[in-house]
Amino acid sequence: MSKIHIPTPLRQFVGKQAAVEVTGATVAEAMKALLTEHPELRRHLYTEDGKLRAFVNVYVNDEDIRYLQKEETAVKDGDNISIVPSIAGGMA
Repeated sequence: MSKIHIPTPLRQFVGKQAAVEVTGATVAEAMKALLTEHPELRRHLYTEDGKLRAFVNVYVNDEDIRYLQKEETAVKDGDNISIVPSIAGGMA
């Protein structure tokens, strides 16, 4: 099983858990397993047409999947998948 780490603002949709264990051979399969257990997360992570929202970053063991095989990035037992929302702002 892989572990998906849930950011604090989304924990209310997963029973206040910091992480959820899922099965899947790819990030896409792991995310599908997460959404099967916690369907209310879908609207926060994906657009209507099923694409990850632009402000949602996903990492596998600290590697940004955008620079790997995106959602087809392979995962194995013990891998850590992190959902990291982008944060805008700064000083002008």
